[in-house]
Amino acid sequence: MLRAAHRRLHSPPQRATWPTTHGMTDFLLYNTLTRSVERFEPADGETVRMYTCGPTVYDPAHLGNFRTFLFEDLLHRALEYAGWKVKQIMNLTDVDDKIIKRAYERGVTIDQVTEPMVEVFHRDREFLRIRRADAYPKATEHVPEMIDLLRQLIDRGLAYQAEDGSLYFAIARFPSYGKLSRLDLRQIQPGARVAADDYNKEDVRDFALWKAAKPEDEATGAVWESPWGRGRPGWHLECSAMSMKYLGKTLDIHCGGVDNIFPHHEDEIAQSEGATGAPFSRFWCHGEFLLTDGAKMAKRVGNVLNVGQLRDAGYGAAAIRHLVFSTHYRQQLNVSEEALAQSTNAVQRIGSFADRLERGDQGIVARAGDGRGAGLSPRAEDDRPDAPTELGAIADEALARVRDALFHDLNAPQALEALFTFIRRANAALDVGAVAPASLERARAAFATIDSLLDLTPAPVDDPAVASWVEERLAARAAARATRDFGAADRIRAELEAAGVSIEDTPGGTRWRKVR
Repeated sequence: MLRAAHRRLHSPPQRATWPTTHGMTDFLLYNTLTRSVERFEPADGETVRMYTCGPTVYDPAHLGNFRTFLFEDLLHRALEYAGWKVKQIMNLTDVDDKIIKRAYERGVTIDQVTEPMVEVFHRDREFLRIRRADAYPKATEHVPEMIDLLRQLIDRGLAYQAEDGSLYFAIARFPSYGKLSRLDLRQIQPGARVAADDYNKEDVRDFALWKAAKPEDEATGAVWESPWGRGRPGWHLECSAMSMKYLGKTLDIHCGGVDNIFPHHEDEIAQSEGATGAPFSRFWCHGEFLLTDGAKMAKRVGNVLNVGQLRDAGYGAAAIRHLVFSTHYRQQLNVSEEALAQSTNAVQRIGSFADRLERGDQGIVARAGDGRGAGLSPRAEDDRPDAPTELGAIADEALARVRDALFHDLNAPQALEALFTFIRRANAALDVGAVAPASLERARAAFATIDSLLDLTPAPVDDPAVASWVEERLAARAAARATRDFGAADRIRAELEAAGVSIEDTPGGTRWRKVR
């Protein structure tokens, strides 16, 4: 299924009102700048100013990009849960070499290339339940701010205009260049220049700030007037100008993928600190690569899988989020059909538990199998604990464990472990029965908070045709069971499961859920 999707080319949740937890536990984050896990709090003690590098909108963002965006989404939610406000800015790069090349080949303007891709990005973002940033500034709408930044760099002697009319940053005049990527400055070759915007440059040299206009720039509308002639901004300049416009000279957190560390983030630091003399960002947080068959997902390699392909293949947002959160954001994640299937099964279990809490079902609930001797537990046999604890205490412990995991460098796998321990122990307590209403409410509240952070409950089916077909097949299954034709009942169950529908037999009737 995954390979077929690879060949083929709901609205996000509302912001939760978090319980106040600030001051209970330190919030720890790994800072790429210092290569250490450090205690974090916003500079003003109230609002986290967070800048997250967004997509270059010439193609749909691939799943590797969205792995980074999902880690940033979890960080955003965790910071708010810690009691702080978060002001997040995510840029949209809508002018660069790749975009201009694509527009020139098609004989269109850069806007005609980028605008449809911006729509795709937001559609995919909403499908994955990634909460909106406070703003999504576009590079093309902030050229005046970039020109102002260039003036500051020239005034400070850090930028110069070359014979071709382009402006370059002179890294030899910025002694701290390389502090983020731990670059050996002895490798730098003074005077050499590279103008291309590329994530994988190997040359460590003066980089382009402003590129003199070329015929293809003029043809595609990628040109602006400046004191140095017609041209366009360099890729790195865009983020410096936009982040400082919306968040000030010094950010609290700057996020991106590990491939942004050099040259992009290194060059951002040079431009920003070179112009202002102030630290650019207090924390730098980077997500690791997503791999397919052990290789980094990249468009130039041709192993790209995007959100639309997974959606068309029937994988839900909850399953994709679970897959991403099952590995720590600073570790590489390998995506496979098997891993997606496991995540689909995991969120099915979360959904069943959410339904059970909502209904308040107590006592053993019938579930698996259509023949005689069907299992009764809503969990796997090896999930049964020996002695269930009071439900309210189970819920409180689960919430504390999830909080502690996320507050320690956003340890999502540990948070998932705490969630599934909660589900196992809570199901055992509900099986015993006689749960006090207050304890049930504590469990519901704890689960709601945990799910508002991780957001892993599968979405309900909103397609009437699907719902009608499922109900018809369930009626046929019920008729087969009534006549003790358990073989037919099993075949219908298998048919439903093949269509991504999970069913659960309860004393109140058969319930179903679309899990894929």
